[in-house]
Amino acid sequence: MTAADTSPLGSRPGTYILVLETRKAAVIPVGRLGSLRACPGFYVYAGSAFGPGGVGARCARHLRLVKPLHWHIDYLRSRSRILEIWFTYDAIRREHLWASILGRSPGAGVPLRGFGASDCTCPTHLFHFAARPSFLGFRRRVRRICRAHGTISRTRGEVNAGEREAVAGLRKLNAPLPRYG
Repeated sequence: MTAADTSPLGSRPGTYILVLETRKAAVIPVGRLGSLRACPGFYVYAGSAFGPGGVGARCARHLRLVKPLHWHIDYLRSRSRILEIWFTYDAIRREHLWASILGRSPGAGVPLRGFGASDCTCPTHLFHFAARPSFLGFRRRVRRICRAHGTISRTRGEVNAGEREAVAGLRKLNAPLPRYG
């Protein structure tokens, strides 16, 4: 059985956002990109998963703390915890639109140019917020800009059994937080 088979997010392709939290300042080397000066607060990362296993497999990988460091987000993930995953199974790759919307959101900062964007012209796919960003606010902004956008969901709360399972998985895989700083 693969991670995609067990993930409540499913194996369909789509676009996702990781909402992460860091509690301490740290300088995090990010491969050849340089160093990320992480500040306490919330980081929001936009990505897509159109390969084998789709959103479920990609997010299951992001949830694991022990793994080879491959993507930029893997470096930050080692020093943070995932609070929520926002996702769509829209057949169109939406990560660039989502990164653009996040970058224009109130309170958004760019912690490291090029993060998650080495294969596109976006300035970054990672944003820092001092306050936790609003899922409903993000979804409203997306709908205003792109009325034909597919449904955007999140793994949060106890809306249904699948989401309860996802939240339980987030808690289990995020505890305890790694010590650093």
